[in-house]
Amino acid sequence: MSADPGSLTIEDREFLGRPLYGFLSVAGAPLPPQPRPVWFEATDEGAIQLFTGSDTLKVRRLERDPRASIVVAAPVGERERWISVAGNTTVETEGAHDLVARLAARYWDLEDPVRAGELEEMLAAAQVRLVIHPDKVSRFTN
Repeated sequence: MSADPGSLTIEDREFLGRPLYGFLSVAGAPLPPQPRPVWFEATDEGAIQLFTGSDTLKVRRLERDPRASIVVAAPVGERERWISVAGNTTVETEGAHDLVARLAARYWDLEDPVRAGELEEMLAAAQVRLVIHPDKVSRFTN
C-alpha cells in the first residue's frame, strides 16, 4: 500500500475513469461507518465528485462535519487494486444535473428506455454535487 498526501496519479485517474462503484463514508455517521455505493468521477483538478439529493442524510451530516472518504476497488476477476481518497467535502448546487447526466451515460445504457426514464426522474429532482478535496490518497495494486 502506498499513500500520497492529497494527489491522484495519472494511473489513479485512469482507474477511476472506469465505471466502478465507489463506497462513500461520511463523518458524523453511526459507528462503525456505514459506507454506501455511489457513482463518482475524478475531476481534472484531482478531486472526486458525486451527486445526491439535496435533502439527504449525507448532506446534513456533511454540513455538520465535512470529512468524507471514498474507496474504489477493482471488480472480482481482476488483480486486487483499490484507491481511497479522504478529505473535506463541499456541497455545491451548480453542475449537479450535468454530473448526473454524465455519470448516467457512463454507468447505464441510455438506449434502454427504462434507464432513460430513470435518468429523467433523477434530472427532475433537486440534486447537489459532493466534492471531496483530497487530503490523503491511499492505494494498493497487486
